[in-house]
Amino acid sequence: MDNYFETHGLSVGYGGSALIHDIDLALGKGKILTLIGPNGSGKTTILKTLSRQIAAIRGAASVDGAQLFTMPQKELAKKQAVVLTERIRPELYTAREIVAFGRYPYTNMIGRLTPEDESIVSDALASVNAEALADKEFSTLSDGQKQRVVLARAFAQMPELLILDEPTAYLDIRHKTELLSILRRLALEKDVTIIMSLHEIDLAAKVSDLLLCVKGETIAAFGTPEEVLKALPIESLYDMNSGSYDPLFGSVELERPQGKPEVFVVAGGGCGISVFRALQRERTPFAAGILFENDVDARVAKSLASASVIAPAFEPISEELYEKAKELMLSCKAVADAGTPVRALNEANGRLLALAREKGLLKDE
Repeated sequence: MDNYFETHGLSVGYGGSALIHDIDLALGKGKILTLIGPNGSGKTTILKTLSRQIAAIRGAASVDGAQLFTMPQKELAKKQAVVLTERIRPELYTAREIVAFGRYPYTNMIGRLTPEDESIVSDALASVNAEALADKEFSTLSDGQKQRVVLARAFAQMPELLILDEPTAYLDIRHKTELLSILRRLALEKDVTIIMSLHEIDLAAKVSDLLLCVKGETIAAFGTPEEVLKALPIESLYDMNSGSYDPLFGSVELERPQGKPEVFVVAGGGCGISVFRALQRERTPFAAGILFENDVDARVAKSLASASVIAPAFEPISEELYEKAKELMLSCKAVADAGTPVRALNEANGRLLALAREKGLLKDE
């Protein structure tokens, strides 16, 4: 498949000085590329360069075979729509009038909208669930409402290439997921190519065809979410000194409590996660077991527990692992039952609980 968007040897920065250099990208039509990386790493600088808000230091970029940086402005406005983080100050315009600005590349010299333009404006407002805001003054809207209206303006432009800088900023979780679903549909159904930045790594991995990791003077990683998150752990990208990120779940865990385990949590089947996190919040070091290696509890315990006993999946727990868990459990001050049902494969956990009860270690009993 031919690439719709490409950069070659692109360097970006300010005042003739390159902040990031050797940016080589290739993106097919109808695909989503998301830039991730720490604050101040240069994501917005790249987007401003691609949207011609600032000049490239060197290198080239092309859209549908045409040179991006030399394309006439009116032609560019019909191909590319841009939503950056800077606030617009529209004085007394209504939300609908703001969205209508997106149709101006297609209007005549006096900027009059046709019935077709008006219909497109209405559709754009509907696409971001902002119909109820249409007649309200833009200046009176909340930050989240303003963000949705500005996005509708970009949609009304009906671009082939859409550039967005942190489009989920100021949006609550409902509107974040709705917006990203809209962008995914635009890419799939309208063949719109999308380049954006996001801070939410979990959402970026779910919505994007490609990720670009921005850190330092060169691109740290570029590829599918699976390739990128395997090649460059999030902890490394963001220089995380505490806590961890699970690329499978797309979840962040805070720093594990330090010290010798004080509580042994008998868990499994997802029942232990809330207990693990409660102990983490209390800064109580704990151990966990006996967990099967494919259990969600095992993944979270890996990040939060001081120690854990892990068994092979789909097999009964061996006597050797039971003895290891028993020794670890008896070294703790207390035992917590996470409520995992005991069945044939994990009957060893039932034996642990019975022993903890006998020894007076079981909490809340």
